[in-house]
Amino acid sequence: IIATGPLTSDALAHSISRMLGGPYLYFYDAIAPIVEADSIDMDKAYWASRYGRGTPDYLNCPLSREEYRRFREALLAGRKVEARPFEDVRHFEGCLPIEILAARGEETLAFGPMKPVGLIHPQTGQMAYAVVQLRRENSGGTLFNLVGFQTKLTWPEQERIFRMIPGLEHARFARMGSIHRNTYIHSPSLLLPSLQFRGHPDIFFAGQISGVEGYMESTAMGLLAGLNAASILEGKSPLPPPRETAIGALARYITSSESADNFQPMNIHFGILPPLNAPRMKKKEKHLFCVRRALEALADWVRDQGLS
Repeated sequence: IIATGPLTSDALAHSISRMLGGPYLYFYDAIAPIVEADSIDMDKAYWASRYGRGTPDYLNCPLSREEYRRFREALLAGRKVEARPFEDVRHFEGCLPIEILAARGEETLAFGPMKPVGLIHPQTGQMAYAVVQLRRENSGGTLFNLVGFQTKLTWPEQERIFRMIPGLEHARFARMGSIHRNTYIHSPSLLLPSLQFRGHPDIFFAGQISGVEGYMESTAMGLLAGLNAASILEGKSPLPPPRETAIGALARYITSSESADNFQPMNIHFGILPPLNAPRMKKKEKHLFCVRRALEALADWVRDQGLS
């Protein structure tokens, strides 16, 4: 079981990279914030595809010229996270922090990630001065990613500044944006649901290198890898934890082909659990329902695995 994290030694990283046989090992996260779908104001956001091509897969939050100006000024003035001593952060042109783009010129964002060209509002027939696009982050459509908004703003500043975007005034953030040193693999391409390496099933990946964020999440993947390895040694087939549980939802996220195109490390939150087939509930009621559902599913899984 290979379980390592952000400070993986160069020797081990090179060895893992050779074993993977391709550009599947990453050293920096460039993560955009994710918001919960039901916290987006749909009276302001609208569905559209650029130039009307294909299906309208993106939600668009339009900004006027004055809203754009205030937003850019807030990005420039916002407090940023300072690099730690061991981090030699090198920004790549294709994935620059939104605040660095903002600093390059007054119109850089409007001609870059906030480009409005071809995004016509279906009700007004007008094109906004700038647009923030939101992309579905999961198959259930409960989470949306702010496209191109990777950032080094502190978390409180992200909440304050990104809520200036029309339609996101009351946004609930399932994950904040960040750019920091990390070492992780492209798990959807490389790992089976059991966390086994597809190219060598005797090898398991766990911990932060598997594409999870957080101490609890890293420990949970280690627990799951250990249980699966023990099952195989006993001649049994590993049984993935139910999607309704936190450990099952997280394992599914990092190994599912649904995550492959825009894979970024993830921590556990209610947004990656399967959506509820229930009437609209208050947030607290919804979370309690998810907890009860998870405990019931986990009890069945523990029994079926012979772990009780």
